[in-house]
Amino acid sequence: MTARPLFDNVVLKPIVEEEKTASGIVLPGGEKEKPQQAEVVAVGPGELADGTKVTMQVKVGDKVIYGKYSGTEIEISKDEKYVVVEQKDIKCVLD
Repeated sequence: MTARPLFDNVVLKPIVEEEKTASGIVLPGGEKEKPQQAEVVAVGPGELADGTKVTMQVKVGDKVIYGKYSGTEIEISKDEKYVVVEQKDIKCVLD
C-alpha cells in the first residue's frame, strides 16, 4: 500500500535518531521528543488559491524540518510510520 497525497499535502518519513552512541553505548530510555526531521516520500500536485496554482517547493528525497505538532500520523504497515503535513507546515529544507 502507498500513500498518494492530495492538494498541497506532503507525506514525510520521520528520521528517528539512534539510541546508541557511535561507540556502541546504549542510551537510557525515557520520554523521547517527537522527531522534527523527516524525508519527503510523496508530494501532492499543489492546489488552487484564488485561481492560481500554488507550486510545491519540496520534492521526493528532500530532508526537511517540520512543525513539532504538525500533521497527521499514519501507519501504512506494522513497521512504517509516516506523517502527512500541509506544505506550509514545512519550515525548511536541509541541504
